[in-house]
Amino acid sequence: MNHLLEMRSLAINLYRGKKLPQVRLCEGIDLDINVRQNFGIVGESGCGKSITCSAIMGLLSYPLSLDKGTSIRFASTDGEVELTRLSPQQLRRIRGKEISMIFQEPMTALDPMYTIESQINEALSFHTTSLSHREMHDLALTMLEKVKIPRPDQILADYPHHLSGGMLQRVMIAIALINNPRLLIADEPTTALDVTIQAQILDLMNELREGYNTSVIMITHDLGVIAETCERVAVFYAGQVVEQAEINELFHETAHPYTMGLLKSVTSLGKINEPLYSISGAVPTAGAFAGGCRFHDRCTHCMERCRTEMPALSEISPGHLCRCWMHDNAHEEVTGA
Repeated sequence: MNHLLEMRSLAINLYRGKKLPQVRLCEGIDLDINVRQNFGIVGESGCGKSITCSAIMGLLSYPLSLDKGTSIRFASTDGEVELTRLSPQQLRRIRGKEISMIFQEPMTALDPMYTIESQINEALSFHTTSLSHREMHDLALTMLEKVKIPRPDQILADYPHHLSGGMLQRVMIAIALINNPRLLIADEPTTALDVTIQAQILDLMNELREGYNTSVIMITHDLGVIAETCERVAVFYAGQVVEQAEINELFHETAHPYTMGLLKSVTSLGKINEPLYSISGAVPTAGAFAGGCRFHDRCTHCMERCRTEMPALSEISPGHLCRCWMHDNAHEEVTGA
């Protein structure tokens, strides 16, 4: 493998019963994650960001399922593995040890009935059975110090409801990193935090990534978070990747009308005497996608071809991929991202 993670033709289906056809929630998603890379996934709520990363973790549950053509290959310490073919027991050996996830809501992700120490120790003991209680305590204490939690000894004995949102997010980061994973998935890690705490959490994640030699997939709807933390970014819309590029090129050589709209809505915040820009319309509902480009009914550049033909994700310049007919003359269809 040339990458830490290679995803090909990811498609996720929603089962609706024997009498109704399955709904395709995501399709045709190809992503490559390099070693020690910060990779961003951005898009509106409901576009498929979180379930795509849940598929990597093997956390899709009924009625969701992966399509048979999906491939997710991971460079494990034991060699290359196809995650979609692993048994639940084999996945559990990788999940939490080599691939970890910071979930969106720390208050609901942590168990209110157990102390912070017991929940950190659970992540340790599941993958490392040889550690004594004292050794696990010392490791948990060291990890809380690394995520810059004050009074770590006291915090270990506390319960989740004793801590603020920012402190809980740090605990979640500590649990995710305690086994030194090769890949960390951060699902909206700064949601519901105030601006000051957001900046601290993002700085902390950047520092820990360097110290732990870990790749990070950052899921967010905030382009500011993407700009501050990521090297490469994929823009999701209605269950598809519509643009993918290095961060500087995405911001300065924007190719897809949807990405243009996202950037324009952010930059309009600084214009005091002008109304805020917003993309007209709404994201189409899964299962009710019209023919052609899924963005065509909201796009100011829509052509007749856009209404009837689905554009492929194509390379419009080296490393810059876009799913749009505006770049038809320059594109070369790609099978990998």
